[in-house]
Amino acid sequence: SQKKSSVPGVSIRQLVEEIPEGCSTPDFEQKPVTLALQEGKNAIFRAVVCGEPRPKVHWQSTKGDLSNSSKYQVSSAPGSKEHVLQVNKLTGEDTDVYRCTAVNMYGEATCTVRLTVIEVGFRKKRKRQKEPQEVCCDQRGEASDLLSLLPRALPAPKKKVDLEQVWQLLMTADRKDYERICMKYGIVDYRGMLRKLQEMKQEQEDKMAQYVNAISNLRHIRVTKGGIATFDLELDLKDSESKIYLYKDGEMVPYGFDNLTKHCLRRLGKRYNFQIQDLRPEDSGIYQVKVEDTIVFSTELEASAIPARVVVPLAETRCEEQADAVFECTLSNPCPSAAWQFRRRPLQPSDKYEVSVSPNGLTHRLVVRGARFSDMGLYSLDTGFYASSAWLVVEAGKDKDLQTTSTDSQQQELSRRSGKEGSKDRDATRSPTPSYKRGTGSFSMEVRGPSGHFSQGLADTEVQQGETAILSCTLTSDLGPGTWFKDGVKLTTQDGVVFEQEGLVHRLLIAHVQRTQAGRYTFVASNQQSEATLTVQDTPIIAPDVTEKLREPLVVKAGKPVAVKIPFQSCLPVQATWRKDGAEVEGSGSRGTQIALGDGYTRLCLPSADRKDRGQYSVTLKSEGGSVQAKLTLQVIDKPEPPQGPLEVQDCHGAGVCLRWRPPRDDGGQAVEHYVVERRQAGRSTWLKVGEALADGTTFTDARVERGRKYAFRVRAVTSEGAGEALESEEVLVAPEALPGAPSAPAIVSASSQGITLTWTAPRGPGSAHILGYLIEKRKKGSNTWTAVNDQPLPERRWTVVDVRQGCQYEFRVTAVAPSGPGEPGPPSDVVSARDPMRPPGPVRNLQVTDTSNTSITLSWAGPDAQDGDEAQGYVVELCGSYSLQWIPCHEGTVPVTTYTAKGLRPQEGYFVRVTAVNEGGHSQPTALDTLVQATPTTVCPKFLMDSSIKDSLTVKAGDTFRLPVSFEAAPMPEVTWLKDGLPLPKRSVTTTKDGLREIFHPLSSRHLWCLVTAAMALPTVALPTVALPLGVGVPACPQPPGPIRLQENVPGTVTAEWEPSPDEAQGIPLHYAVLTRSSVNSRWREAADRVYTNRFTLLGVLPGYEYHFRVVAKNEVGASKPSDTSQPWCIPRQRSEWSL
Repeated sequence: SQKKSSVPGVSIRQLVEEIPEGCSTPDFEQKPVTLALQEGKNAIFRAVVCGEPRPKVHWQSTKGDLSNSSKYQVSSAPGSKEHVLQVNKLTGEDTDVYRCTAVNMYGEATCTVRLTVIEVGFRKKRKRQKEPQEVCCDQRGEASDLLSLLPRALPAPKKKVDLEQVWQLLMTADRKDYERICMKYGIVDYRGMLRKLQEMKQEQEDKMAQYVNAISNLRHIRVTKGGIATFDLELDLKDSESKIYLYKDGEMVPYGFDNLTKHCLRRLGKRYNFQIQDLRPEDSGIYQVKVEDTIVFSTELEASAIPARVVVPLAETRCEEQADAVFECTLSNPCPSAAWQFRRRPLQPSDKYEVSVSPNGLTHRLVVRGARFSDMGLYSLDTGFYASSAWLVVEAGKDKDLQTTSTDSQQQELSRRSGKEGSKDRDATRSPTPSYKRGTGSFSMEVRGPSGHFSQGLADTEVQQGETAILSCTLTSDLGPGTWFKDGVKLTTQDGVVFEQEGLVHRLLIAHVQRTQAGRYTFVASNQQSEATLTVQDTPIIAPDVTEKLREPLVVKAGKPVAVKIPFQSCLPVQATWRKDGAEVEGSGSRGTQIALGDGYTRLCLPSADRKDRGQYSVTLKSEGGSVQAKLTLQVIDKPEPPQGPLEVQDCHGAGVCLRWRPPRDDGGQAVEHYVVERRQAGRSTWLKVGEALADGTTFTDARVERGRKYAFRVRAVTSEGAGEALESEEVLVAPEALPGAPSAPAIVSASSQGITLTWTAPRGPGSAHILGYLIEKRKKGSNTWTAVNDQPLPERRWTVVDVRQGCQYEFRVTAVAPSGPGEPGPPSDVVSARDPMRPPGPVRNLQVTDTSNTSITLSWAGPDAQDGDEAQGYVVELCGSYSLQWIPCHEGTVPVTTYTAKGLRPQEGYFVRVTAVNEGGHSQPTALDTLVQATPTTVCPKFLMDSSIKDSLTVKAGDTFRLPVSFEAAPMPEVTWLKDGLPLPKRSVTTTKDGLREIFHPLSSRHLWCLVTAAMALPTVALPTVALPLGVGVPACPQPPGPIRLQENVPGTVTAEWEPSPDEAQGIPLHYAVLTRSSVNSRWREAADRVYTNRFTLLGVLPGYEYHFRVVAKNEVGASKPSDTSQPWCIPRQRSEWSL
């Protein structure tokens, strides 16, 4: 099992289940430090290791062991925990990742450290051997095209990093990383850095205190095996709605909440996990997490930590026997740990295999010297995260038969015949043609049918891993025992295969076939051969004990996290799909579900299970070799839901209160044991348990209730998990003995500053026959609190309340009291003031009419004189028609102000008006106007309203209708007359008047018309002068065409065109001409000149032997005229030279 070390970057694996007391697994107290040194110096790595018993420590690199004692020196002082690795005289080949491992009987601890050697000077280029000639030109061309897109050996320009970001990075970095960060960003004052860092941390804590309660468990960026960069932290936010932002190098980075985006956030409780997918070199930089506007965490993604991607993959290579085969693969960034493999086995550089890397570290090259048939197979370049593979196909030269080399008597090499030569007697089965599938690194074999000495050749076969594979072929005649080959290598019984022969049938049996046994098999007999491909499908395997455990339901309690881990075995990439009740489960959903897929396992996590999560789950593991499915049942136990309502409460008349409900819809996965019934009296907050009901009964009777009181009841279902939520009823009044009804609202008899006298009528109905008396309550106006006036019931239905304050307003209500108790209070009385009676106000003053219209009259007046009475609280406005004797109020209630507009009057009708002042003491004497007021508007002299939108002149195209709006003010509505050049407009012109706006719609057809339109206004009933508004209207039209065109040659090589002017030009209308030409070569008209203001145009560059046509068009601001064309084309004869022989 894995354990966590106190030192970051250390991996501890425990080898036993229990460790005795006093013993421990190995661990690193101090891990080696990453170094970057110049070429020629010595590198020293120091590691301090602890553990009981004392662990053994050994060092290794990714390129192999460290057995060269002159190059590598490993030392450790006796009894000391410090172990030292020294690498002498560094060269560029020493750049590598070194691993330090400490092992004892209880576990092992591992950490890695990188050494980077900085090369100086110029490196000599290696002399490359001549490359094979038989290389696919297309593939080399594609590779060269892609290589041209890659950066050359020049280093990439360094990104400018804001120093403020570096300080933020230091504040959240581990102390052991201070020195590395300072050296990287050029901070040389180490002590000054520590002092400044302390001050900045204090300021940062004050800023974070606004949004964050606590921050802990900061984990810096690390790159997983899947090539995903991840970092996380725990945040206890003061406000869960606070916004969280992600920045890279000072710029905000958008992120999502699923795996579909490059940057995503996964949140589990207070844990915030950020992920960066599809890593590229440009993703390196400083990442910062902000809460609102405050930085809480900074971390850095190093460029060296980003895994290298394959830019130009390996391509299939073909070569003849004994020739050199070359493989090249280009990566996105340098990867010193990239390793070559042959048939999934590591390749070490040797005379046979030459490995080299380009100066920029991007292109990796493998040269297979003197390729033989045994070298055929799959070659791969593995970077640790990504890999690229391709086949090497070794072909025999022309007319070469299958032969056995003298250097390897046990290995026969198959020759591939080229061309169409050879007889059927010698070639029983033609060699399959391998075709490379781009992006897969594999071949598909096209096996042709048997011929010659094979009646049935080998056939391509697919089997599951662990099954028995059988390859069989049948000869037409006995050619001997024959020989079997796999990928060009001769097979023997030591390879775990069985050879069978029954007559002419030859079989190859492979029991419990493994993935490594997949490949191309060949049977050879007397120079005749047949080939086929064996494919081993690797279906993911789930251990039987895991499947057995999944048959039992998984039971969890609600609120607890659920983690289901399914381990499996597969050599191919696996996709895991989780489903619940047939529906696919999505990770990072609204419920926080998480799905993980790691090396050899898949896991489903539910952070907090509830009843909705119960059901049938299944996981499907799918790879190229097949799929397998596992199922499990999840049961979530929770408290029961409330019983189903409504909770019925019924008065049983002497027996108490009967309750009735229905069982809960969901019992939480456990049977209901009983129900608990509780009761609460109205006005109180305490619930009292009154009894329990059996699980099979859903009724209960509470006999201990008091009559005349209100109660609320609730019921809970109880299971082994506890009591669930309650079903609660509304407050219910338990029917008391008959109580008296409510008296009437008190009537105010009199009111003064000394007291208020009330009277009321007795109630009616059951319980009102024997009234003991009445209780009186009062409250101030606007208050909700009632105060008792008397303690003992009053036998009379009249009472004077003397406990009042002068000037205050009160309301009163009465409650009847009977032997059964007090009844419901009666309705409140009207609001009354406790003060002496007021005097009526005096009459209003200065009544006058301020405005009139056809339907309204506006009045204003002054308030009464204070000497004539008390202050007025309102006014009443009344009207009386000229033919009526009755005064009618114009409004409801009173008018609080000294102005009023009476609306809804009849036009041109006269009215008498009067106004009366009102207060609590009564009404004043009305004040009326002596004269009759007419409902007519006031007279306003006509006036045109001119603004910037109205112009003195208007230009309209002939045939269009123009709209000419004119605004004015006048009262009453004036008569508007439109005149054109002093004469009235015809009836076909349309004019409208609306809200002081006069419009004219007039169609125009005459050409080049300029007229003067006048709008005149006059009031019909008032002798006022007429007002006129002159407006000019111009009506231009398209010009008439010009006259005939005359052509003449004034200068050799030119043509001058003259035409008669357009008739409109004589009328002084502005216009111009456009000249168009076409020749016998080009039949389309083209514009030779525009805006010609004369009647003459000269065309230059006229060629002999061509015909030229001319067209002239007159134009103005409205449009163009019809064209005028030449009747005959212009042509200059071509002169032919005389030739003499």
